[in-house]
Amino acid sequence: MRTAHNLACCCLPKYSSKFSRKDFTLPQLFACLVVKEHQKRSYRGAEALLKDADSWLRDIGLRRAPDHNTLCRAAAVLLLKCRVDKLLDQVAKWGVLARLLGLSTKPLTIDSTIYESRHVSRHYERRCHQTRQRMRAKDAAKGLKSSRSDTIGRLPKLAIGVASHSHLILSVWTGTGAGGDHPHFEKLVFDAWRRVPNRSFKIVADAGYDSEDIHRLARLDMGLKSLIPPTIGRPSKDGKRTGRFRQLMQRLLGTKRSRRRSGYTQRQQVEAANSMMKRNLGSALAGRTANARKRDMRLKALTHDVMIFRRRGSRQSRSLRNAIRLSLKALFDRIL
Repeated sequence: MRTAHNLACCCLPKYSSKFSRKDFTLPQLFACLVVKEHQKRSYRGAEALLKDADSWLRDIGLRRAPDHNTLCRAAAVLLLKCRVDKLLDQVAKWGVLARLLGLSTKPLTIDSTIYESRHVSRHYERRCHQTRQRMRAKDAAKGLKSSRSDTIGRLPKLAIGVASHSHLILSVWTGTGAGGDHPHFEKLVFDAWRRVPNRSFKIVADAGYDSEDIHRLARLDMGLKSLIPPTIGRPSKDGKRTGRFRQLMQRLLGTKRSRRRSGYTQRQQVEAANSMMKRNLGSALAGRTANARKRDMRLKALTHDVMIFRRRGSRQSRSLRNAIRLSLKALFDRIL
């Protein structure tokens, strides 16, 4: 909770408006939202938890716990794209000061994952699958074509850019629908590229991002080294892929030894980060609308970063304390 509060103090204003009631500051509310996500609570559950944790509230300067309506409204304000970008900017600064990025030796890995739009049991999912199979069989017997379920088009999707050295999330994209991965490649890479001092790192992604245009964007426009297996599309008659950089990928990633030597095997780190978020914070979202689910996924990514700093703080407490101290000192100097 203290780590989340310090993170928000460095990059967020104290109040959202000069006409605010000033009962709670934005950093305090952000810290409460991180605790809610970390403990897998609803807004009412987070209110009850905070009312019983007076020491937690005193650590961030709160005299009383905010109610569930305040937390819900705060999530709509704090988890906007612009404010999440500011928080990720500060995460990258802390990562540089604490030496957690390591992009000079290990690559930036990107991937996407699908979250569950509601809480359901495995038994319920299995029975729904069996029902769908029976309905398809009946439609096939009648000569009817079964259309794709509308549920696929409403699935919440999260794409992240992860520093493979520490599993720290540097860029986030949220959307709806199980579509292709290549449309959000530019945003993920550019957001991570502008946040770190090292502007010549490697990018590792799976075959969902395979495209000659993507290689040109990364290698020619941004000066990065992209590693993406060229498995999408049909090869030519001689077995070669079309495009200069896709042919290069075919040579670099042709064998296990070459994949390991080039650093492509680090791609599993982004899958590990997605697994960490789903295991630690849950794979189902409580939001009922598309925008609410996007906010929930952004909060999961920010909570994951706070947990990384907290965990690394127990191992590298001196460097992390120095990073937080320097950030807060710069904030106070700017205010004064």
